[in-house]
Amino acid sequence: MSIKIVAFAGSTRTQSYNKILVKNAAQMAEQQGADVTYIDLRDYPLPLYDGDLEEQDGIPENALKVRNLLRENHGILISCPEYNSAISAVLKNMIDWVSRPIPGDPPLVAFSGKTAALLAATPGSLAGIRTLVSVRTILGNIGMIVIPKQYGLGNAAQAFDENGLLLDETARNQVSGVVRQLVTITAGIHQSSS
Repeated sequence: MSIKIVAFAGSTRTQSYNKILVKNAAQMAEQQGADVTYIDLRDYPLPLYDGDLEEQDGIPENALKVRNLLRENHGILISCPEYNSAISAVLKNMIDWVSRPIPGDPPLVAFSGKTAALLAATPGSLAGIRTLVSVRTILGNIGMIVIPKQYGLGNAAQAFDENGLLLDETARNQVSGVVRQLVTITAGIHQSSS
């Protein structure tokens, strides 16, 4: 049985460099034998997390959809934009809603024990490395196994061809290395727990 991975970007912008990058990575994961589902967080709009709203209306339907999708998969592959040196609001908000407890479910069921691989793409030269630190901390604190290897793509506006493929061989190799580690570690965990 192949491992199942959900791939997405922490951005809703249509031409997001992070969406383009994670699609490259998702294709590489499929080439390495993973069953990959790509989602766009734009398709799962959520209100800002508010405990009063949760108490009044419960967990939003889109948060439950993402929760169920993550629950059914073994790992996640995320490309994270960097907004003012930190995690994007849309990604943090999704995590906040999806991590809310539901009676009868184990705590953090969508995240705990799952693997995660992190990428970032920015138009600047720092390549999103500051946001990767905060995303790694958040995911680790909710029980995810964040693989050691990560990659930040700088100067992303010039990094892709007209078909959205990475131009630079070094960048392709770096992304492939992250994906390979995610697939290998996830497969090892999944096989040992089967």
